[in-house]
Amino acid sequence: AAAALTREGGEDAFRRLFRFYRQRDASDLRGVVDFSAPGGQVFRSQLSISSVSDQDAYRAGLRPVSQWKAYGLSGYPGFIFIPNPFLPGCQRHWVKQCLKLYPEKPNVCNLDLHMAPEKTTDLWGQSKEQLRRKGSSKREPRSLLEKLRWVTLGYHYNWNTKKYSANHHTPFPSDLAFLSEQVAAACGFRGFQAQAGILNYYHFDSSLGIHVDESELDHSRPLLSFSFGQSSIFLLGGLKREEAPTAMFMHSGDIMVMSGFSRLLYHAVPRVLPNPEGTALPSCFDQAFSSDLPVGSVIEHSSDEDWQVCAKYLQSSRINMTIRQVLAEGQKFPEESGTNGKGQAPSEDSHHENNKAKRHKPDTV
Repeated sequence: AAAALTREGGEDAFRRLFRFYRQRDASDLRGVVDFSAPGGQVFRSQLSISSVSDQDAYRAGLRPVSQWKAYGLSGYPGFIFIPNPFLPGCQRHWVKQCLKLYPEKPNVCNLDLHMAPEKTTDLWGQSKEQLRRKGSSKREPRSLLEKLRWVTLGYHYNWNTKKYSANHHTPFPSDLAFLSEQVAAACGFRGFQAQAGILNYYHFDSSLGIHVDESELDHSRPLLSFSFGQSSIFLLGGLKREEAPTAMFMHSGDIMVMSGFSRLLYHAVPRVLPNPEGTALPSCFDQAFSSDLPVGSVIEHSSDEDWQVCAKYLQSSRINMTIRQVLAEGQKFPEESGTNGKGQAPSEDSHHENNKAKRHKPDTV
């Protein structure tokens, strides 16, 4: 069925495939590229092994780059897919940061739009006991962490103007900057500067609408995407929405790099899928990381108590971090008139689609 939709082409072929994979009963996933069993349009991609020392890889919680596998897709120059290169247990650090640290002020999240500042200062503290006790009933009230849809870091994206501003900036997390710099360097982009991040928090009824990431002033630098938790289908299209996209699976720990021609292609996430291993959490979360972390590691040990909260959250959720360099070296933002640069965002869920929220517009992201 997906192949037939692809062959139709014509007006907004991307939208047709988005709707197909969005359907809750879309059982035909044979056409979805699986990088754990590459073939067809998938080919091995070369990495810049000498650009990242084994020590720096370890410090970021990554295996040596010589042990990574990287793939490209025919027809998508500049697209690189790296199946889970993280050391055992190290994904736990990034999940905890996305749930416990990164949503904290001065960073910005969707809950800030309709809640008083004092109500959003400790989402983790307000949610952890409720999450830990959470059962399987859908009638249970959602914790604040479960209501989280997005967090912005560094240069904060203005959802209304679709721009970044020099006037709306907070310090970018140093651990995430270091991770991003190592991954970018391994893909041939030495000197990458992590300047802005958008974290998306998905549940099984969430999706991410059809869009292009073009607001950054420097498109010569790649966009990095990190996924943790449940799996998803990712659609990568062309320069126009009339071009049918390629569907691919993204699993926990997988990294995507969009650069060059692929940097400005339409893409979307129509669906979040349960872990294909059939267990509540992917097996990559089974192991805690080694107790002897290298000197200068950005990975921190998390307590069993903290991980219990994270694990309960991930049983029905997926977290995605997209990291961007906004400005080229020495580049500055253009002068803005009549604005304070503060990033006003849209309604809480407008970055996602949700079956229960008909107001969502997946093509306006």
